[in-house]
Amino acid sequence: MKVFIISFLGISLAVPGIGQPSRFDDPGILFTHPPAAAKPGVLWMWMGANLSKKGITRDLEALKRAGFNRTTMFSLADITTPWAGEIQNSPTPELISWTEPWWDMLRHAALESKRLGMDFGTFNGPSYESSGGKWITPELAMQELCWSKVLVNGGAAIDLVLPKPTVDPRANEYFPVYNPETGLVEKPVIPERSTFYRDVAVVAVPAERMPAADRIVDLTGSMQADGRVHWQAPEGKWTLYRFGHTLMGGLIQPAQWQAAGFECDKMSQAAVDFHIDHVISEIKRHVGDLIGTGFTHVHFDSYEAGNPTWTPLMREAFVQRRGYDLLKWLPVIAGDAIGSAKDSARFMQDFDATIKDLYRDVYFTTLRRKLEKAGLRFLCEPYGGPWRQHEIMPLVQDVMTEFWTHGGKYAPYELDSTVAALRKSGQNIIEAEAFTGAPADSKWSETPAWLKPIGDAAFCAGVNRLVLHRFVQQPWDVKYKPGATMGQWGTHFDRTQTWWNAMPSLVQYWQRCQALLQWGFIAPSVKDDFSMVPDADSVDLHAIHRQYQGNHLWFVANTSHRSGYADISLGVSGLQAELWDPVTGEMRLLGEAQARNGKTSVRIFFNDAQSFFLVFRKPLHAAAPLPVKIDLPMHHRAITRPWKLQFDPKWGGPVKPVLLTTLADWTKQADKGIKYYSGTVVYSNRFDKPAGAKELRLELGEVHNLAEVVVNDVNLGFVWCAPWSIRIPPGILTGKDNRVEIRVTNTWANRLIGDEQEPDDCEWLPGHMESGNFLKAFPDWFLKGQPRPSKGRYCFTTWNYFTKESPLLPAGLIGPVGISFR
Repeated sequence: MKVFIISFLGISLAVPGIGQPSRFDDPGILFTHPPAAAKPGVLWMWMGANLSKKGITRDLEALKRAGFNRTTMFSLADITTPWAGEIQNSPTPELISWTEPWWDMLRHAALESKRLGMDFGTFNGPSYESSGGKWITPELAMQELCWSKVLVNGGAAIDLVLPKPTVDPRANEYFPVYNPETGLVEKPVIPERSTFYRDVAVVAVPAERMPAADRIVDLTGSMQADGRVHWQAPEGKWTLYRFGHTLMGGLIQPAQWQAAGFECDKMSQAAVDFHIDHVISEIKRHVGDLIGTGFTHVHFDSYEAGNPTWTPLMREAFVQRRGYDLLKWLPVIAGDAIGSAKDSARFMQDFDATIKDLYRDVYFTTLRRKLEKAGLRFLCEPYGGPWRQHEIMPLVQDVMTEFWTHGGKYAPYELDSTVAALRKSGQNIIEAEAFTGAPADSKWSETPAWLKPIGDAAFCAGVNRLVLHRFVQQPWDVKYKPGATMGQWGTHFDRTQTWWNAMPSLVQYWQRCQALLQWGFIAPSVKDDFSMVPDADSVDLHAIHRQYQGNHLWFVANTSHRSGYADISLGVSGLQAELWDPVTGEMRLLGEAQARNGKTSVRIFFNDAQSFFLVFRKPLHAAAPLPVKIDLPMHHRAITRPWKLQFDPKWGGPVKPVLLTTLADWTKQADKGIKYYSGTVVYSNRFDKPAGAKELRLELGEVHNLAEVVVNDVNLGFVWCAPWSIRIPPGILTGKDNRVEIRVTNTWANRLIGDEQEPDDCEWLPGHMESGNFLKAFPDWFLKGQPRPSKGRYCFTTWNYFTKESPLLPAGLIGPVGISFR
């Protein structure tokens, strides 16, 4: 048997028996052997000083086992509130982002990534917004135009000192920060906004309605260093403007306060060069020998740094690009109209266009050129800023868009425009910062089944590689769970999740989907290419179509939590219809599909949030490559014997097994160890094989929230989404007393709520959006590794969403459980 090697971004994957899979291979090969390009990644949050080498190794090994192959690290504050928060009494206070102890941690991560064959990179400085750091001086920071004005009477010699413009000393930035120096959430006072200033121009404007540009007088050369102007003013009233620029004072965030610095000037070649040269030089100094193997990329996140109005060479850039001098038009920025309203609007359009040009020609072009020269890939979420998206897309090697989980629904952020721009530039891989969650939706309550239709909707919108938001570095002993958090943001994809052991099944689903959604090309939009008619009050289907050399596939997803039939019509004929299930990996022919009038029609039943690939790759009369779907009725036999439940006492569960004659929600039990339990419970029972049955499935009924199934000591895998059943392979059953174990796992929410019934042994501070509390300081018992004082508490985490009155979530195996057969 031959073994070929797939190489992608320096990652190797052995695939026995097939050639090197690519986006142009038979989709069946990609579905059964997803290439490295189809593996998802994570945004890896390093929370302030809360880091350890042991934890880094455990994180990476857990991700590798689950099927991920890329981590992009962000070095943030101890907690996000959502602003940068500090947890006092740190066990490792020396770990400050971008200092030598921190770089030692990063080098360890790079070495471990190389060992594991994983792709690792970092954000371009402390924080996740946007590009800057302690190394950015006021001269190199983002700038704003400022001015003062004085009204004078003409017809005489003018001799006066024009006041230096002043600005609000507080930072000119989108969002406030937590300022530990004042203890307030505020836009902090930036002393340099009062001390750093550079003159731009002095102009005199006649005090008349919309004066012509040739009536504006340039007095820049007449002003002395102290601001004094000597001028023989013509008759009439005049407004004298003194224009200058100062730094905006915007800080990168949410960084540790000791690492926070200014945003660099994105329109200044000198500033962008200085920033990215500093970033690259530090990377080379600490992990230069690992570039391309253990360290591969630098990331720039979605833009929230604000809109600058100046850069030191703005006047020269404007003349070069627009063909005229902006100096006499500066009063328009100050609110005056020059010429006509149309003339003033045209200038503002030209000014805005110049800013966009500079972001393209200076910022993005420089980042791409310098990173590529250094052997590093340029990753970016290129939206939200003052640029033309379609122009800068080709400059970014790996483009990422974004979607959230608002209200349990797919909520794109700038996704459609990003996908459209990427397709226009011919890029095939469309990555997404995936499942970003707000506290109302993500409070240790998320489950794979809840997440599935949200991700499927993103696939239908054009995304074909997920990068999960977020995975937090867990630095402490494994007994501290759920452990470190990002704070109020993000879906909890952490190795401390109750359901992390099921993650490989979810990742395998994503790999199969992404392999096919990267295959071939997106099909051109054609009327009636895909249409569907669901039964009343039934499913909500979305689809995306890809094709290559006469082969076609549609990914069709029910993005609702309802089930039902839908009549589907697809714009293809003359080919066999195949249905591939990316959850189970099952591939079969749709014998009931009908071709007429150049289309193929089929009626399909979709369970809650179920999805399929409909594939067309073989002529109608070719030999069938797959088994034909058989829709014979299934018989059902309930398992009626009592169930034995084994809880884990380490998490408050009963020590002795619990017997249930009727399956029930754990939260309905009087025993607090069951009522507030979070984790895995093993349900044990026995059943007889139905006589003559050739095809069997174990039906689980209602499950909260997923289950691992073992029959006669054979692990059949995880059931994590509808239809909540699993195939029992031939040959593992006997006639009587077959043993079944159903290992049911819920979320952390109930145990965390149960802990709130007990006395607290940690101090908390309120988050700044009324969405929970964050740990004020690490308690002494934690630092000393001692038993916690509150004996009824089991969880330790840095963010608390709950109170003792918070409602419990349904938990456990509700059933009915039985055997379906035919």
